[in-house]
Amino acid sequence: MDIGFIGLGAMGSAMARNLAAAGHRVRAWNRSGGVVEGVEMVATPAQAFTGDAVLTMLSEDDAIREVLLDSGVVDAAPKGMVHLVCSTISVAFARELVERHVAVGLGYLSAPVLGRPDVAAAGQLNVILGGPAEHAARVEPLFAAIAGKVWDMGEDATVANAAKIACNMMITMAIEGMAEAVVLTEGKGLPREKFFDLMLGTLFGSRVYQNYSGIIAERRYEPGFKASLGLKDLRLARELAAETATGTQGRLPMLDAVHARMGEAIAAGLADRDWGVMAEYTIDTAKG
Repeated sequence: MDIGFIGLGAMGSAMARNLAAAGHRVRAWNRSGGVVEGVEMVATPAQAFTGDAVLTMLSEDDAIREVLLDSGVVDAAPKGMVHLVCSTISVAFARELVERHVAVGLGYLSAPVLGRPDVAAAGQLNVILGGPAEHAARVEPLFAAIAGKVWDMGEDATVANAAKIACNMMITMAIEGMAEAVVLTEGKGLPREKFFDLMLGTLFGSRVYQNYSGIIAERRYEPGFKASLGLKDLRLARELAAETATGTQGRLPMLDAVHARMGEAIAAGLADRDWGVMAEYTIDTAKG
């Protein structure tokens, strides 16, 4: 396939590389430049926004709006191509993107991904897919290069965005839960590694607990996913809660707690560390 790619951070560069290695023609644009093996770098977003399909991995709503909407790139794109937005964006903005694409004759799919950069490099991302089945069928060959599994959330593209936001919210809850468990057990002399062995071998053996217990045990907080982006995703979750949690006036207590705690960690100067650093902030704060 003839593919465009916009946004070559740690995740995007791995995805673009895998697409090229699978034999697809890939043209990519990145705000800060760069080189990716097998990928043709272009000078403008418009040059990448052509072909059979375009994947974008821009970090937030405002970046997509600036690069693709305010610039007129979407409006001028070749009719009939399919645009997959693979980053975590708000449900409200996803709804706006669907309407804009339909208005100008473009296909649109929400395709946010679950997985850290090492998973992206291995081509084993979980793709949370939302949008018309006809568009999904046209881009199916792309998923073989980037995904371990595609999870179909149905025809309403925004449902996939809601699912991704909910997943990221639950990851932060798991991180905070492990941190508070360390406070209880490490305070009594039990090394966190030994407690995590117990946890993983009994009650909580899923990938999230495996990954983040290792990060917390080794205090390995080099950014795989920055805390600042984690706070952004928690803000998106709170915005979505205002729409869906009408019985509690848009308030979800655990969400409010992890949003506040991530904000405190960032205020303490940890914005550019991995979002798992929220655990260390909780542990250090509890120790006094």
